[in-house]
Amino acid sequence: MADLRRQLAAALGALDADLPTNPHVKLLPKGGGWIALSPSEPQPEPVNLARLKAEIGRRWPMTSLLDMLKEADLRVGLTELFTSATPREHLDRATLQKRLLLCVYGLGTNIGLRHVSAGDHGERERDLYYTRRRFITRDHLRAAIARVVDAIFAARRPDIWGEATTACASDSKKFAAFDQNLLTEWHPRYRGPGVMIYWHLDKKAACIYSQLKSPTSSEVAAMIEGVLRHCTQMAVDRQFVDSHGQSEVAFAVCNLLGFRLLPRLKALHQQKLYRPEAGQPDAYPHLQPVLTRPINWELIRQQYDEIIKHVTALRLGTADAEAILRRFTRSNVQHPTYRALAELGKVYKTVFLCEYLRELALRREIHEGLNVVENWNSANSFIFYGRSGEFATNQREDAEASMLCLHLLQAALTFVNTLLIQRVLTEPAWLEQLTVEDLRALTPLIYANVNPYGEIRLDMTKRLPIGDEIVA
Repeated sequence: MADLRRQLAAALGALDADLPTNPHVKLLPKGGGWIALSPSEPQPEPVNLARLKAEIGRRWPMTSLLDMLKEADLRVGLTELFTSATPREHLDRATLQKRLLLCVYGLGTNIGLRHVSAGDHGERERDLYYTRRRFITRDHLRAAIARVVDAIFAARRPDIWGEATTACASDSKKFAAFDQNLLTEWHPRYRGPGVMIYWHLDKKAACIYSQLKSPTSSEVAAMIEGVLRHCTQMAVDRQFVDSHGQSEVAFAVCNLLGFRLLPRLKALHQQKLYRPEAGQPDAYPHLQPVLTRPINWELIRQQYDEIIKHVTALRLGTADAEAILRRFTRSNVQHPTYRALAELGKVYKTVFLCEYLRELALRREIHEGLNVVENWNSANSFIFYGRSGEFATNQREDAEASMLCLHLLQAALTFVNTLLIQRVLTEPAWLEQLTVEDLRALTPLIYANVNPYGEIRLDMTKRLPIGDEIVA
């Protein structure tokens, strides 16, 4: 507790010393204290990425999304993870592999298995429905996603993508759904019925986890669950969220779980900084307009054992974040453990705000991370185009299978595009042209070279001409 108190005092002291010379931050007395943060200067535009994307489109024009999924499977063996629940399997693996790819494509694009069965591949509709019922489960899909994402991490060249990242960004996207679906609710922000999918991505568009949620469920709980339950090799130590994915309780829980919560706050001007000690009203003179009461350290000390019990339950998986946070809602504000968690969260949030206001690099890092999620959401609409992007089922299991197939398709697209980009950049003439700004903005989540539409063909004997030297 003493170390945390010193950390809070040091953060406030550093901001107080920095404020007079900081051109971007002003603390105004209006409205009981107002934080004014001027917009940062735009970063230089990458000048060569358009040429690189055009080159990829020239070498691999209108690549079929189904072929990208097939290429990912041939390289990492994702369909090997789909096994029957019964001990005997009568299908040979080559036939099952082909049918699994067609099922994942049909569910992930939302066109359905009936439309997929009409393609040029020789598989019947009833065989695809049998494969869907017998082999495709939530656990199998999550295992396949984890294998593809880990393959992305293994295939990345550090000289192109940078060293392995430990930062993750998360956000949700609304999808239309049938009214009879038990998850379907009226969304208060997007003004319409539907469901939410909550995504977790690293800074180079590798999505490590996805969740199907109702619109009124807690985004804070979804954020915590994603960090704790993903099965990839990524170790998350920083989590970027928007205003809806953070709270004072979330600051406390995340830091106790071992990762930092770094939000982009919509109402930044209303935030307050908490004092580390009572009886020092004149400390931090430049921060006086936004300083408020001291932290109640005694309350935190009294409830610390209970706090650790709840956090340990989250870490071990004996309780989910939604259930624990439901106990500590605003209507239950007098619960002593809730009050202590909120008080501890005020400490971590004040430390974060001090760093956020001082460091332009941190603000840019948060914005860049959240922009990756926005780009991912735009690709959702490109891939999940069938039935106007609506979950056309009343069964939660079927809706979750469609979501995970969409996730798997986008992960396969990201994996193959990573290999295509690296194939072009193996040529020194191309790599030497890229500037620091080009490498900063480089992403494998591009789809101008991808065609998800048209006739559905699947030839397992043909491969994308990428090059054996880039095999993951």
